[in-house]
Amino acid sequence: MLPNTGKLAGCTLFITGASRGIGKAIALKAAKDGANIVIAAKTTQAHPKLPGTIYTAAEEIEAVGGKALPCVVDVRDEQQISDAVEKAIQKFGGIDILVNNASAISLTNTLETPTKRVDLMMSVNTRGTYLASKACIPYLKKSKIAHILNLSPPLNLNPIWFKQHCAYTIAKYGMSMCVLGMAEEFKGEIAVNALWPKTAIHTAAMDMMGGAGVESQCRKADIVADAAYSIFSKPKSFTGNFIIDENLLKEEGIKNFDVYAVKPGHPLLPDFFVDEYPEMVTKEVEKQDAAPTAKDLKQYLQQPKLAAGAVEETFKILKTALSEDIVKATQAIYLFELSGEDGGTWYLDLKNNGGSAGSGQPSEPVDVVLTMTTSDFVKMFLGKLKPTRAFLSGKLKIKGNMALAIKLERLMTQMNSRL
Repeated sequence: MLPNTGKLAGCTLFITGASRGIGKAIALKAAKDGANIVIAAKTTQAHPKLPGTIYTAAEEIEAVGGKALPCVVDVRDEQQISDAVEKAIQKFGGIDILVNNASAISLTNTLETPTKRVDLMMSVNTRGTYLASKACIPYLKKSKIAHILNLSPPLNLNPIWFKQHCAYTIAKYGMSMCVLGMAEEFKGEIAVNALWPKTAIHTAAMDMMGGAGVESQCRKADIVADAAYSIFSKPKSFTGNFIIDENLLKEEGIKNFDVYAVKPGHPLLPDFFVDEYPEMVTKEVEKQDAAPTAKDLKQYLQQPKLAAGAVEETFKILKTALSEDIVKATQAIYLFELSGEDGGTWYLDLKNNGGSAGSGQPSEPVDVVLTMTTSDFVKMFLGKLKPTRAFLSGKLKIKGNMALAIKLERLMTQMNSRL
């Protein structure tokens, strides 16, 4: 992991959403140098599923050597932002670094996203970032360090990132567009950059979205904190960059990334908006609705519709790939709710005897329900679409035991070798 150098001693960081997760991790990293941290977040009482408040975060920051100023800030409220900035100036004398970390998320498509949720994401992500930046910039201009760091993605216009959660993408890209504009507007005065993780990061919010067991496919927030620390150590001329945490840390000489893994050696979930991830299904394949024919499932044909009987044929071949070893290693019953041609309800029993598969309901209660199109289902079992990628892009919806759902990817690898 990246060592602390003491470079941030006495510096003041204004961090939105710093009561937990990535924001708090960045705060703690800087605090170890003896930095001053303004915790600008709205949580004053712990949430049952989202532990941590501005006050507990302040205690942790001071315990590792930093100074903390907890401020109740909902970034949708311009006055609360202004009040917190004024308190920071009164207590610490200035602001050297602004971290726009506060964010709202809803991975829902256009018709399933309530207007209230759209407004929340736009107000917190884009508008909140803009307002916090506007309030801090006059003081950042006076700093010798002067950094704005937005926790936002590279501007990737691959349609796949808009298709399943258009409102969320627009709201996050709004943060990134602030980087584009402000980096140029304040060139030479303030460094303005974006930072984004290459893989999923384990936070309380991720637990809520991904369910039990998802942490094994995530990295710790420490990797983002280390990358942020590296950025803060760079001059003002380092500006207008869209940085991926792992890529930057490799440049810093980090070679062992297992130290950042929640479960070292376990496959990692790629994060959104990063096409370069090795397991990414290419844009060209994702744009096609092509699927294999029923006569030859191993052949991936370029045709507009799913061939008749392809799902049934897939299950027939799956039956031949089942084994007691796979059943013993999996111990789960999966139910597939498929939409489109040849859709309907199908099951894969990997809990009893030598396993079974077919249409309809299994004889025992299911552990995981997976909802997707017939085309994507066939692609997944052919190895053309990774289950994790399908889940993150919204192509696959999962209900039930997430830990057992995660086994599906390893299961696909085993079965594909038998198909």
